[in-house]
Amino acid sequence: MATIKLKPSSSVYVTTPIPREALKLLKKHCGEVRLCKDHQALTKQRLLKEVRDADGLFSLLTDKIDEPAIKRMKRMKVIANCAVGFDNIDVAAATRRGIMVTNTPGVLTEATADLTWALILAVARRIPEADRFFRAGKFKEWQLFLMLGAPVFGRTLGLIGAGRVGTAVALRAKGFQMKVLYSDTFRNERIEKEASAQRVTLQTLLRRADVISIHAPLDKDTYHLIGDRELAMMKPSALLVNTARGEIIDEKALIGALRARRIAGAGLDVYEYEPKVPAILKTLPNVVLLPHIGSATLETRTQMALLAAKNLVAALEGRIPPNLVNPEVLKNVR
Repeated sequence: MATIKLKPSSSVYVTTPIPREALKLLKKHCGEVRLCKDHQALTKQRLLKEVRDADGLFSLLTDKIDEPAIKRMKRMKVIANCAVGFDNIDVAAATRRGIMVTNTPGVLTEATADLTWALILAVARRIPEADRFFRAGKFKEWQLFLMLGAPVFGRTLGLIGAGRVGTAVALRAKGFQMKVLYSDTFRNERIEKEASAQRVTLQTLLRRADVISIHAPLDKDTYHLIGDRELAMMKPSALLVNTARGEIIDEKALIGALRARRIAGAGLDVYEYEPKVPAILKTLPNVVLLPHIGSATLETRTQMALLAAKNLVAALEGRIPPNLVNPEVLKNVR
């Protein structure tokens, strides 16, 4: 890869406030760092304006960087996404223009796996519902049939996607002595060995699992992977958890299944039209809703921001970023 020659005044735009450690790193290595101080997602107009003359972009998954935005980038060398997923970026368009795209894998694995298990237990044992019941003054005495939930110990866990996070979730299942099934394009020998996991087809997983947890990336093959047909395959007692990407589930179909009790419950940290959520979904007692906090620990978010900053700096200094998602771009880097 040829060294990228930049002027000392190379400009980086950061679309959100970030931890001071990451900001310090950027300021040390970049000529100019322009920082959006608003925690809200950038408007399309603001994004188009700010990227026009930037050499590097530090972005979030809420920043929709489509082809029209990429065409406005006159000097852009790298888009450093502070997330594992990069479905918010038109990577093909970036590649055509010689722009590197990076992500932040690995550092959020354990935090997201922890959150997945928090959702599994919250849905299974109706914890948010019981909390509301108690706070409303409805708890008068212990009753044999009060707030009956579903067992997790010894049941079957089905993983749709067995990458880093799916693996971490599977390993935690050992403590609950669960049988683990997984559906993935690739075999995962680690969880087969350490969690006695069995690789099966998606249809088999849906029919046999008591708890189904989604950990697949969003792409053309996984968009609406779970719809009416797939929900109908699940046990009426099954629980569905999603900490990956909202669009993997057909939200309308899920609402219908939850309302009709065709499945027992769901736990969601991501949504199809995030941050918009259908009003009816918020009223259902058998679903737990979280505001996309899978990686939300101070340590994890700091590590994510630092990794994104390191990716950005590496690219601007003419080095191959450690987490380059479009290596084919190296043939036409500007």
